[in-house]
Amino acid sequence: MLIKPGPLLAGINSPKDLKKLDQGQLVQLCSELRQFIVDNVSIYGGHFGASLGVVELTVALHYVFNTPDDLLVWDVGHQAYGHKILTGRRDEFHTNRVYKGLSGFPKRTESEYDTFGVGHSSTSISAALGMAVASKYKKIKDKHHIAVIGDGAMTGGMAFEAMNHAGVSNSNLLIILNDNCMSIDPNVGALKDYLTDITTSHTYNKVKDEVWKALGKISKFGKNAREIASKIDGSLKSLLLKHSNLFESLNLRYFGPVDGHDVDHMVHILDDLKDIPGPKILHCITTKGKGYPQAEKDQTKWHAPGKFDKLTGVIHKKEFEKPQPPKYQDVFGQTMVELANMNEKIMGVTPAMPSGSSMNIMMKELPDRAFDVGIAEQHAVTFSAGLATQGLIPYCNIYSTFMQRAYDQVIHDVCIQNLHVVFCLDRAGLVGADGPTHHGNFDLAYMRCVPNLTICAPMNEQELRNMMFTAQDENLGPFCIRYPRGQGVMPEWRTSFEKVEIGKGRQIIEGEEIAILTIGHVGNFAVEAIKELNKQEIFPALFDMRFVKPLDEELLKEIASNFKHVITVEDGCLQGGFGSAVVEFLSDHQLQVNTLRLGIPDQIIEHGSPEELHKDCGFDATGIKKAVERIIEYSILQ
Repeated sequence: MLIKPGPLLAGINSPKDLKKLDQGQLVQLCSELRQFIVDNVSIYGGHFGASLGVVELTVALHYVFNTPDDLLVWDVGHQAYGHKILTGRRDEFHTNRVYKGLSGFPKRTESEYDTFGVGHSSTSISAALGMAVASKYKKIKDKHHIAVIGDGAMTGGMAFEAMNHAGVSNSNLLIILNDNCMSIDPNVGALKDYLTDITTSHTYNKVKDEVWKALGKISKFGKNAREIASKIDGSLKSLLLKHSNLFESLNLRYFGPVDGHDVDHMVHILDDLKDIPGPKILHCITTKGKGYPQAEKDQTKWHAPGKFDKLTGVIHKKEFEKPQPPKYQDVFGQTMVELANMNEKIMGVTPAMPSGSSMNIMMKELPDRAFDVGIAEQHAVTFSAGLATQGLIPYCNIYSTFMQRAYDQVIHDVCIQNLHVVFCLDRAGLVGADGPTHHGNFDLAYMRCVPNLTICAPMNEQELRNMMFTAQDENLGPFCIRYPRGQGVMPEWRTSFEKVEIGKGRQIIEGEEIAILTIGHVGNFAVEAIKELNKQEIFPALFDMRFVKPLDEELLKEIASNFKHVITVEDGCLQGGFGSAVVEFLSDHQLQVNTLRLGIPDQIIEHGSPEELHKDCGFDATGIKKAVERIIEYSILQ
């Protein structure tokens, strides 16, 4: 079903068409663009509030700048729906985040207007600065480079590293801070308070307006502008210093704050900023979910609500006949509170994902023992390490894909010092519609090679609870539990705890000839496959290995003695992962077993539903069943 755009939007197939409009028509265009996003997301799902909040900014940017020659970088990517619609993808937008459809994020291979791929936050300033320096090196003077950073991304340390460099680069860079006080959850920390102070300080803004208005004129006199500006009346300078600005102290000319929803004013400001050389920052105040009352009121819920009734705001929920299993995330959150009440040493840490990880449950129940540190994975890990040095047991919950950003801290600050930090890697494996930037493909491989680290994965909700319970034992050192996004398999999961023996797997199903070895939730796919194979009088055995490190060596030797064939199954990359660990062990101990590995191949996996992606990668129930049948067919032929 194609959504019919409004009359102005229907005529825009590129920014060139947008520039043909009179400026007086832009308010109507913004209204049509916002409605088009509402109509599409309500029917097809996707991110919602972030793109509604930047409609006017998006229109103004493409109206003023000469994209794609001028380079526009979005951060974070779920702000970019309006950008995609205005840059030739309107009629395809209904395929957004759908298997083999448009990506939910900017993607260089999708459009020349997507100058930089982004899914993780805080990358835009670095990327745009690199582009600006490249233009300077090539002696291209009339090219503009714009980084739009928002949705909490300014709390990421990489953004500050980039601004620190930008301030001495003398490059043609414009940073637009889309300040909506939100990431997925409300922003936290001193920066949020500081931006609020800037927004509300009438004295500072009055002085700043006068000074920068003067500097804007003086800048036309060339490189001596700042020397001339230094002769500004001493009392005015003192007042400016009294109300000093963080960004200006980094040598970034600061403009704002301005109303990011006034499209006419935004066009005027951006047009002026085009003529001001050097690195600068425009501070825009916006409302996440702007124009849809329910999304403005509950911005966390409407970050990515799924399909909903656009008239009533009722979010559609699937009707199930049977009780459904809880999500792994919710089991984690509830278990954290239970364990923390049992053990006063336990603390909770998350980098800006309290609702996504369900750490918000502990933050509500035990607010002095659970911390949202902002979009700062590196800090989250080392902060946890600091807690551990004082005898506390931090459970540091980071999405698998985001943990990649803190790999040095895992090694340098936790594992080398053998500190008792419990890493809970949420969204491990193939996450679905968010696609390649968010898949948790690599954690088993990049964690497995680090000394002192225990790595495990639960097959179901109760196993997650048991592993979390086990992880609090004294002197365990670094401990990693990884689990997937979404529902488990146990509608009626037990509330008790049982300690798991470190490095010990378990046999789930007895069998002969073929042993299927799994790690984590994919063991349930193997259970389904074996049920179908049993109907064909084929009886493979199933072992849930539980631990990738340390491996259950005794169990592996027993398997090698009793089975001719081994199939390993994992929802992680095949290179260096669980299957590789098994093959290495068998090879090192000269155990002759035919081995077939199933998992994520050595390629970038695009977006789609987890079911579609598991099938493509060949380790869903059907893929496992086919693998067993291939082995049997090969054995017969031999």
